[in-house]
Amino acid sequence: MIKDFILPDIGEGVVECELVEWLVEEGDIVAEDQPIADVMTDKALVQIPAPNPGKIVKLYYAKGDIAIVHQPLYAVEVESEGESAPASAPVEQTVEAAPVAASGTQIEDFLLPDIGEGIVECELVEWLVEEGDEVVEDQPIADVMTDKALVQIPAMKPGKIAKLYYAKGEIAIVHQPLFAIEVEGEGDSVAPVANTEVASEAKAASTRSEPVRQGKALASPAVRRMARMHDLDISTVKGTGKNGRVYKKDIEAHLAGGSVAPVAPQVAEVDTSHAMVPVATAADRVEPIKGVKAVMAKMMQESVSTIPHFTYCDEIDMTDLMALRKEMKDRYSSDELKLTMMPFFMKALSLAINEYPIVNSRVNEECTELTYLASHNIGMAVDSKVGLLVPNVKDVQAKSILEVAADITRLTNDSRSGRVAPSDLKQGTITISNIGALGGTVATPIINKPEVAIVALGKVQKLPRFNDKGEVEARSIMQVSWSGDHRIIDGGTIARFCNLWKQYLEQPQDMLMAMR
Repeated sequence: MIKDFILPDIGEGVVECELVEWLVEEGDIVAEDQPIADVMTDKALVQIPAPNPGKIVKLYYAKGDIAIVHQPLYAVEVESEGESAPASAPVEQTVEAAPVAASGTQIEDFLLPDIGEGIVECELVEWLVEEGDEVVEDQPIADVMTDKALVQIPAMKPGKIAKLYYAKGEIAIVHQPLFAIEVEGEGDSVAPVANTEVASEAKAASTRSEPVRQGKALASPAVRRMARMHDLDISTVKGTGKNGRVYKKDIEAHLAGGSVAPVAPQVAEVDTSHAMVPVATAADRVEPIKGVKAVMAKMMQESVSTIPHFTYCDEIDMTDLMALRKEMKDRYSSDELKLTMMPFFMKALSLAINEYPIVNSRVNEECTELTYLASHNIGMAVDSKVGLLVPNVKDVQAKSILEVAADITRLTNDSRSGRVAPSDLKQGTITISNIGALGGTVATPIINKPEVAIVALGKVQKLPRFNDKGEVEARSIMQVSWSGDHRIIDGGTIARFCNLWKQYLEQPQDMLMAMR
């Protein structure tokens, strides 16, 4: 039988994504969990696997199209399960218990989507609606608890809640009905009529200048959200961008009943007596803030508006550590392990946290409770192709320098390719930002909320310094800039903490002796 694969929730608050690349073609035979497509959300590049083996019958989107969550992504031909399949019994009972829709409406089951890698069931923590309630699109319906996090399930369509299939505390199964909703009926002839309209408009396109309904439109997620806010079919809007891309100004013009003409280059007046060459005036370019950049903007705004920052700067003599790393690099570096300076920074930081655990803590929103975190999950800012990402190395306190280096190599490669796993971006406890890689020296880094401290590393410079004998010699000096949450960390604490971290880096033998 032919079965549509419904694009599941692939991130909190994500309602659509860009189809970056199909990894299969129509007609291909696929196995369970085989990668089908790469999609780009506003947070990361995500790979969509096949939940069932079968034959790919239809790919509903082209490369570069915007795919909608809870809508079909592709169709697959799978083996029929048969009438006696055990899994079908609960579904049949559910359908029998579903109420009858009123005239002009229809009952649709909302299937619990994939809510995390490897998650097949979750606990129904709380219903946020009751049977009979009217809901709007994206309204929170239920809170469910997986073995990883508390997740809120939104409504995919507006309508009336007809049936809640689980009671509070029960275990809900992924890909099984969670609730039933009564929505406006679309009728059996809607799809054929729509196809007829598209065909007739395409046929008449050569005789009139009105925009043709294409079924899909090229536009950013922000523009699509704007169209939905105005209850507007974006495929009816004439786009003025390249390949018909629709911009916000196009929607505004469409709502106003006019049209936006493509911006033509302005040409200077020509003095024919001197045969001057026309000069084109460059137009301003407007680009929407989206993807990882939009997420970072929101997080940074929230951080600076809720956390009182203070910055502390110092310099660290890296001469001896750089010599040690150079000796170790030739012996231990490989394709899977790059022995950079970062593993030493992280391990020294973890050792200093043992003495000053407050810099590896969490404070609640009301600032009434402080939680000291046992794990040292140290994050590092990576400039990836999708924007700034901050993956973290888990449990640095329990790992050797070489183990930390292997994790850093993997996370760096994954981040730069845009394929970092969501779990690697979560549960960080403190962050290192290496601005020196691009040539900076000092900074005022913004705390990666809900963490309470962050350090920016400057570039290493050869600078003159006095030695113990009062002689001037060239030393490898690195500037560091700390930012702390002044609600719980005072200047003296961050200074003493930085001094200990500095001691481990300037005297690597002390760092080795402090390891357990």
